[in-house]
Amino acid sequence: MSGTRGEITAAGVAVPAHDEEALLPACLAALRRAASALRIPVHLLVVADRCGDRTAEVARAEGARVISIQARKVGAARAAGITELLRLTSGSDLSALWLATTDADTVVPPGWLRRQLEYAHAGWDVVLGTVSVTDWDDHPRHVPVAFAERYAFSGPHRHVHGANLGIRASAYRAAGGFRPLSTAEDHALLAAATKTGCPVVYAADITVETSGRRVARAPRGFSKLLRTLADHRGSGEAAAPSAAMRPDPAR
Repeated sequence: MSGTRGEITAAGVAVPAHDEEALLPACLAALRRAASALRIPVHLLVVADRCGDRTAEVARAEGARVISIQARKVGAARAAGITELLRLTSGSDLSALWLATTDADTVVPPGWLRRQLEYAHAGWDVVLGTVSVTDWDDHPRHVPVAFAERYAFSGPHRHVHGANLGIRASAYRAAGGFRPLSTAEDHALLAAATKTGCPVVYAADITVETSGRRVARAPRGFSKLLRTLADHRGSGEAAAPSAAMRPDPAR
């Protein structure tokens, strides 16, 4: 795709967090490295969603901006984070502003934002990356194999993860933003953005590392998928895909 939009001049990253004081420092350290690879302003924002631990204090100590909400819904947290990023960059040309999201239990690679912006400069409005699992210690030994088989792809992938998503602010506004859902807010945003005609790239060359924890923050998200794979050992039944694994409903 040839570039048809202006150059990105600012970026922001929103990280929803519910009781994430243990994993948040690694997430934010990785985001700072990714931001340092750019020559534009990058705002890092943590949305502390009904936290009973020191998530907010840890985020501030790590140099991130923090807002607090009481929704206990990842969709509401992502939406609140993006709204705050748009407020911080008010007056900016929305077509020149890039918005990205990841999760507090996720570590992005150093070139995460740089690669997203390369796609943006080529004319893409939405960039969807992939995930890998940091460790499998909490799971039976068959789960990594089952996950690899289910997640395998050749050519463009079809996975959608809020933990590895970037979108042009003008496309986000046109799509109506994240919906305040407990699960699959990323799929809902993608469906809306696709409906408005925003070009979407499934980027197999942008991978983040996420935790393999069994205790989910989203009720039917990535952790639920891993538990489902564990429960279906030897049953001969295919595990039902979670929201994190379902194909784009708009395609």
